[in-house]
Amino acid sequence: MTRVGSVPKSKDVSPQEYEGLRRALTLISGKWKLEILWLLYHRTHRFGELQKTITGVSQHVLTKQLRELEADGLITRKVYAEVPPRVEYSMTNATRELEPTIASLMAWWDQYGRNTREQPQP
Repeated sequence: MTRVGSVPKSKDVSPQEYEGLRRALTLISGKWKLEILWLLYHRTHRFGELQKTITGVSQHVLTKQLRELEADGLITRKVYAEVPPRVEYSMTNATRELEPTIASLMAWWDQYGRNTREQPQP
């Protein structure tokens, strides 16, 4: 048996062995969640900015994904008592700890991803 980081690597893996990974992936899975987190990683955004920047997301789906991320403690939502109301979304400190993972994914993309079959649409 070899080890990858602190995770033992073997041929047979039980569901209990990857339960933590499954739970972590469930928190960030969703068609738009990673894009939302990527944008919030760079700075705080208002709802309209997120909707405008994420091409193809509907208002309903964006709202749902933001609510899920907030409920899971991955983002914060701040409402300002103004007319019209202003709402801003930011990452939490816990989510900022994903920085090495994000950097690793970007490095992987630069090295291998550009050669994959499916290219993102401009």
